Amino acid sequence: MARIAPRTSVAPERLKTLLPSLKPTVYHDPSASKAQANIRTIAWNPLGTYIATGCVDKTLRVWNADKPNVRQTTELKGHTASIEKVAFHPVKELELCSVSSDGVVRFWDVKTKQVLNEVKGLGETYTLAWAPKGERVVVGNKEDKLFVISPTQSTPISSHQQTVQTNNIAFCWSGQRIFATTGEGKTRILSFPDFEPAYKFDYKEGPEAEFVLTGHTSSCITVELHPFNRYLATGGTDSLIALWETTEWNCLRTATKMSGPVRSLSFSWDGLYIAGGSDEGSGLEIFNSETGEHLCTYKTATPSPVVVWAPNRYALAYADSGSLRVIGASTGGK
Repeated sequence: MARIAPRTSVAPERLKTLLPSLKPTVYHDPSASKAQANIRTIAWNPLGTYIATGCVDKTLRVWNADKPNVRQTTELKGHTASIEKVAFHPVKELELCSVSSDGVVRFWDVKTKQVLNEVKGLGETYTLAWAPKGERVVVGNKEDKLFVISPTQSTPISSHQQTVQTNNIAFCWSGQRIFATTGEGKTRILSFPDFEPAYKFDYKEGPEAEFVLTGHTSSCITVELHPFNRYLATGGTDSLIALWETTEWNCLRTATKMSGPVRSLSFSWDGLYIAGGSDEGSGLEIFNSETGEHLCTYKTATPSPVVVWAPNRYALAYADSGSLRVIGASTGGK
């Protein structure tokens, strides 16, 4: 894999020619299921040194980013069903949270492989988001209930039943707001920790008074906040990526080159680029977040619904042919 590059942005014209030419590093787990869609979730740790993968076959594995050999990984065992989402603690190098269809949320110490805490009986959980300082986690299940969880308590702090299908969640950087995407194609902006609408129209009453972001013609399924809070990106089953400015919440632009439902979105460390993954097509789509321009398609052998930029360099982790892969780009093009 390409070495860690200095934190210097690469110009769009260079990235669009460089990225498609790079060969991926393959992180191969011979014991994992060979199913194309086995990997459900990928996460980098805050330093970009480790990558966690969660799989349908219940495998939760943490890879050293520079050592793709499975013998140098850490497997975390305990979940009894598909692992739907993993995320590292935002300010701790080797603390990880995982949610599974088995209804259990686990907090792990990757170094010792120990379970630091677990919360059971939450239904089919499939999404999670850490608060920016790591003091809380919000977890959602398929019954559209959101739970506020502490990394140190075995029962939820609170639960909040949603009235609409809630697909994905993300925190704002202050920790005072949550963005929740819905089956109606909208994105709700909720206050945290009370989960009330953050903005309302004074001239409306009841549910109609809530201000929501309406940018998709069908279900909105993923949401990602720009690293410097310039934009909120949402993706839907309509194959659209919408980019919203975060002051007046106007939709500035849409990206339309995705070939199927937008299953994942990720901003590069500098916020200049956004990558989209889908369970249709055969490539990752890279866009300029400042203009919405489609820069390039990184070809893959199979559809790649999960794609995540490293937090500190141009390295892109994604799933292809049932394996974790990483492509890296530096200012030197190596």
